[in-house]
Amino acid sequence: MAAASSTLEHVETKPMAKLSAKDFKGKVDPDWCPGCGDFGVLNSLQKACADLGIRPHQLLCISGIGCSSNFPGFFNAYGMHTLHGRALAVATGAQLANHDLHVVVTGGDGDGYGIGGNHFVHTMRRNVDLLYIVMNNQIYGLTTGQVSPTSCFGMKTKSTPFGSVELPINPISMAIVAGATFVARGFSGDPKHLSDLMAKGLQHKGFALIDVFSPCVTFNDDNTYSWFRPRVKKLEEMGHDPSDWKAAIEQSMKWGDTIPIGLFFQTTQRASLDQLEPVLGKGGPLARRPIGLSKEQADAILKRMI
Repeated sequence: MAAASSTLEHVETKPMAKLSAKDFKGKVDPDWCPGCGDFGVLNSLQKACADLGIRPHQLLCISGIGCSSNFPGFFNAYGMHTLHGRALAVATGAQLANHDLHVVVTGGDGDGYGIGGNHFVHTMRRNVDLLYIVMNNQIYGLTTGQVSPTSCFGMKTKSTPFGSVELPINPISMAIVAGATFVARGFSGDPKHLSDLMAKGLQHKGFALIDVFSPCVTFNDDNTYSWFRPRVKKLEEMGHDPSDWKAAIEQSMKWGDTIPIGLFFQTTQRASLDQLEPVLGKGGPLARRPIGLSKEQADAILKRMI
């Protein structure tokens, strides 16, 4: 018995193999259009997870509907492809059921800021501990090019052939005001910078938003890589202090020849929802606790539901 125990201890304390981005490659290859910005987002998250040493079984990736929402199929982790605009609601339930998981939500601007706008606001004010990556291409790409909540005023699309008459929402300022405790913006054309932001977001305790300029090369001829490159400026190089709430708001309102990317705002002064819920503070994650029912009771419940 002593020899067996010694062997077991040796196995348990053996250092884990170092991960690479390839360890997070899903079994399905992406079907995005060649040149789509979402490839940069996928590669950046794979690298961030590998750099942090997070194992695939410690991750849950949840999405809604849209081109970008096919993400869980292309990423090696637990995954769930949910309903249009409802990814954050599902992710909240999953995170509260097992708050040991790193929960990542992926989607697009239409899915998250349009159809899912209500969930977006309330998940932020609750400070649910998850990373929300929005691939913002300023168009509805999956449905072949209609105006989205972030499309620029005057933009001509299939649904606005004479130009959009609506002002776009500002997800960065909205997130800061609504209570998100980590608010950042990246550009898929700068994957190294984006990966660094994702690593910080994964390590943050609380709601972390990374809005990513992810150009749609098929249906958005306005907001292209060549349009963004001379305009995006890194907040880190501008001397911005992400702990300054007012300065973060001011930077979030800039749009034109200078469009800031990087970390706008971060605070550790607010507890996350799972930290505030008394039930979750005792006994570990709900998913690993005994359900408190006999086999007969559990079978009866399942029988009624199926």
